[in-house]
Amino acid sequence: MTTSVVTAPAATATSGGPPVTTLATRVRDRALQTPKQVAMRQKDLGIWQEVTWASYWDTVLTVGHALLALGIEPGDRVAIHSENRREWLFTDVATVAVRGATVGLYPTNPPPEVQYLLSHSGAKVLVVEDQEQLDKALAVLDECPDLQRIVYVDPKGIRNRYHHPKLLSWDEFLAIGAEHRAANPGAVEERMAQATPDDIATLIYTSGTTGRPKGAMLSIANVEFAIEVLVERGGFTGRPPNPSDLVLSYLPLCHVVERAFSVWFNAGGGVQVNFAESIATVQTNLREVQPTILFGVPRIWERILASVQIGLRNASLFKRANAKLWLAVADRIGQTLVRTGGKHTVGTRLLYAIGWVFFYRALRERIGMRRVRHAASGAAPIAPEVLRFFMGIGVPMHEAYGMTENAAIATTNRPGRVKLGTVGEPHEGVELRIDEETGEILTRHPGVFVGYFRDPEATARVLTPDGWLHTGDIGEWVDGTHVRITDRAKDIIITSGGKNIAPSEIENALKASPYIKEAIVIGDRRPYLVALIGIEMETVGDWATRRGIPYTTYRDLSEQPEVIALVQRIVDEVNTRFARVSNVRKFRMLPKELDHEDGELTATQKVKRSAIEKLFADLVEDMYGKREGGAGS
Repeated sequence: MTTSVVTAPAATATSGGPPVTTLATRVRDRALQTPKQVAMRQKDLGIWQEVTWASYWDTVLTVGHALLALGIEPGDRVAIHSENRREWLFTDVATVAVRGATVGLYPTNPPPEVQYLLSHSGAKVLVVEDQEQLDKALAVLDECPDLQRIVYVDPKGIRNRYHHPKLLSWDEFLAIGAEHRAANPGAVEERMAQATPDDIATLIYTSGTTGRPKGAMLSIANVEFAIEVLVERGGFTGRPPNPSDLVLSYLPLCHVVERAFSVWFNAGGGVQVNFAESIATVQTNLREVQPTILFGVPRIWERILASVQIGLRNASLFKRANAKLWLAVADRIGQTLVRTGGKHTVGTRLLYAIGWVFFYRALRERIGMRRVRHAASGAAPIAPEVLRFFMGIGVPMHEAYGMTENAAIATTNRPGRVKLGTVGEPHEGVELRIDEETGEILTRHPGVFVGYFRDPEATARVLTPDGWLHTGDIGEWVDGTHVRITDRAKDIIITSGGKNIAPSEIENALKASPYIKEAIVIGDRRPYLVALIGIEMETVGDWATRRGIPYTTYRDLSEQPEVIALVQRIVDEVNTRFARVSNVRKFRMLPKELDHEDGELTATQKVKRSAIEKLFADLVEDMYGKREGGAGS
């Protein structure tokens, strides 16, 4: 099946024609229309500080002038290595304003990856957040010949200690911009007016699960199509995002989805952005902000659910009894919503209204979701049980699908048309087909990327001459309208018996347990499936403490016989849901938490399967080297 919609051609910058709309023009226009309205908030010394649209645009202009003063020409790259903060947006929009391309680096990128990303992108200017990120850049500076200047935002530990000719503080950077602005008024606006739809707005480097990251080039036209679909048409949210909406920015801004929610929603819909202090404070910041629109990767939703379960176990007898009652009701509500596509019946509305008074309001307030009108999960598969929990307590959950290469635009579950277990329907303006022979999902629309930077061979492998993008995901149609993703093509397991198995389904079922953080199913060209399992330290630690089981470290806890027995019970239960060929016959506990810096996870926290199998080959071979037995044997 193919969904095809004719869309209007993108605006072009022709002589005498209308100027091209960009992120920069959108921010400028909002500053003119609503100068005093709050565009973003960030905590400084524990106090939320507001940035108005007028202040936002004024700073963007100054940063843009600074970039011009440092010699940034159209097409040049400006890199940002920072946690989410206002300076990230200032630099991103200013770079677009002067027709440069933003390159985002993950805060967790170790020095070798920093070196690769800076040298491969050829970034001329790098903005770093603090001493930690600056040290990484300085360690690899000799291998980055194109890098001319490094701007640091937080001077702590740097000022009066670091003396390198390429270094500038953020204040010095702004001073250069102010001087250039005074001497060349209108220079940034002049550069903006020369923008074309084909200008590259950003390079977003893929996570690199199977090799080195590739720089996906998104043009101004790509970004504008995404804003048109997601913001102006309300592609995610039903009712389009608007200035009354609040988002919490906490996932890395160099990821396409966070860029969409924090930057594109902000510039396109006037949504107020609130920057989390860190990934560790997300749940606290959620309670403070109470956002109306919330996006999370599966790991976030799983962690929130686990925290609810821990909190209830440690509550008083009365609170536990009350919670047990209303969570059972929520499960009934959730099951009904699953059947109705997310539409309430008279009965579920009544039940929820009563539950709101006695439980749900307090629960949603505590987890920071009291005002959420639209919640979405994406970037990786999520267990349906997790989605059903949030739907049952009144959080309108919608699984969506997209990727960097199509500007995060592919499918979404629309309000009132939710089909659990699917990633929804194609967005308006999106062509989507599933290859009849391979099952691979292909998309085509104006948001599909230009190609991989400096890698025409890789571009040709995923992008057909007529514009179809090979996603690498295997899927199927559900009821002829919704798409279900079964797995990544490269992750499909073919057992020695010739059976094709999608490991993600089994892994998601295992990770639906609050006690399991990681599950990597292995079995390609093997006689049966095995798994490497990592525990959730917080929930398992709480479980062990309540049972008087002593432990000291992660490894110590994971090796406790009682914990292994706990995991065994989970594996046994999950096995009952699948055919015998898809059963996990044995498992071993991971001796450590997986980490990006150790090469076990990508920057987006996706498991590098090949690396895991290599790093823990002894555990894998042990499972296949022994006689066939129980899962934990």
